[in-house]
Amino acid sequence: MKRRTFVGRAVGGTAGGITSRLASRMASGLASLMTNGAMARAVASGGALSGLAGCTAPGNEALREGGGGREEEGRGGAGPVTLTVLTHYANEPLKSALQGAVDAWNAGAGMGVGVGPGAGGARADADADAETARRRIQVRTTAVAFPDLLTTYMVRQAAGQEPDILHPYCLWTGQLVRAGVLRPAPPEVARQIRRNYSAAAVAGASVDGTLYGYPTEVQTYCLYYNKRLLHAAGIAGPPRTCEELEDAAYRTARRDRHGNTLVQGFGLSRSDDSTVVGQTLALLAARGGRFLTPDGRRTALGSPAGRAVLDLEHRLIERGAADPGVSLFKAFPAGQVAMAINAGWWTASLRNVMGASYREVGVAPVPGRTADDRGTLATGFLMGVNARSKHPQEAWEFLRWLNAAKVPANGSKAGGAVGKPVHGAGRSWQGQSLVTRMSALQVSVGSMTGRADDMRTLLLELAGATSVDPNLRPFLDALHYAAAEPNGPRAQQTKTLLRKNIEEVWTGRTPVDAALRTLSRQVDQELSRPY
Repeated sequence: MKRRTFVGRAVGGTAGGITSRLASRMASGLASLMTNGAMARAVASGGALSGLAGCTAPGNEALREGGGGREEEGRGGAGPVTLTVLTHYANEPLKSALQGAVDAWNAGAGMGVGVGPGAGGARADADADAETARRRIQVRTTAVAFPDLLTTYMVRQAAGQEPDILHPYCLWTGQLVRAGVLRPAPPEVARQIRRNYSAAAVAGASVDGTLYGYPTEVQTYCLYYNKRLLHAAGIAGPPRTCEELEDAAYRTARRDRHGNTLVQGFGLSRSDDSTVVGQTLALLAARGGRFLTPDGRRTALGSPAGRAVLDLEHRLIERGAADPGVSLFKAFPAGQVAMAINAGWWTASLRNVMGASYREVGVAPVPGRTADDRGTLATGFLMGVNARSKHPQEAWEFLRWLNAAKVPANGSKAGGAVGKPVHGAGRSWQGQSLVTRMSALQVSVGSMTGRADDMRTLLLELAGATSVDPNLRPFLDALHYAAAEPNGPRAQQTKTLLRKNIEEVWTGRTPVDAALRTLSRQVDQELSRPY
């Protein structure tokens, strides 16, 4: 088999998933909602929307969902409590967006008697008690760069300097649970999450059916395509099946007389684990396949679906329709790639880079075996409480305020206090659309949460039909059918092994069947190791 050497690495971008124009239109409402100067400035600027990227350690299974453990340690005494949050939001605008919400909490904004249906009597008394309790709870954030996040969690845990609240990549959930770092969500929190979040978001924040926190940002994967390049090849619209995808890739690919790539029919990126593995697992899910068995104990990539996906990627490279040695994140915006699979955050990055040429970009579901098949990958992050926190009840109280309490999305001063929670209401109250603070925060920086109702409100309804980026809709639709990335205790290690073997196929060093055998042996061995 012909051996290939790829020169160069893809330069990945980090950007949000909504347009800067949409962020600007929402600025006053979101800034008012968070009631913080820093948040207001970050949102109103509408600039540099950042996205999210997508590491290792050991265990404790004594805590089950909401049961026993150290939950009774919370609220020890009536003195002030300071909660610490360790996050990866170290850069703008994410840093200011989260800090703005924390500052609003610390200032007591939005913490009074609720308004709307059910806000009187016992409800009012309960809110008054909650306000008194919250006044003594302060929150402090610490941020580290994402590549250092998991190591920082493990090192601080071992040194007894653990944060009260963690904000990890969902891929690490099983590892952190096994290491005794994450505390199960209380029963009422778990019920609320299951009721309001997409199945993929719930799965990413769960281990063996037990929830460990609120899903925050969620990314789904779809097919990006260049309308101009498809039209020039005589293709009327995006491919709906795998066969159409392969045919379109060959028809749109172009090389010069020296054999140099001018246009790739399908882009394959080697930028990092998330891009290599994400695009492959999205194709796999669309064909009805999966990386691991449902119990997470063995690899399932050797299935007909898995073999078909790796065969497809190999053929596209072998026949000149794909070249992983070319930077996808440079070539696609330059109009040199006809199709690629990536997460929703890329929409705003492309819009910012491409300017008027962004109108050539379309987004569609990842093609499956038939035109009606739907499947893709979802990745994400969660916010949970440390198993060693001395203030778990206070920590969950803050997380409920940030992730569950609904407030007017347009920043209206309902009931005389900006951002007050509205009790007993659904998606609207007195004609006002309601969303959670976390959903507003994520949209303000160009991301999404797993709360589909919030996302439709913020991205589709409030923005207005003329300013909505139609490329966002497929990502919202995918929240309903996407499959979560496997997150068992060895998830990071198995993801690294998967990337290595995918690239062995791409470079031509290893045939597909041999790579699948090697991958199955390595992954199964890794999953069988004692913790």
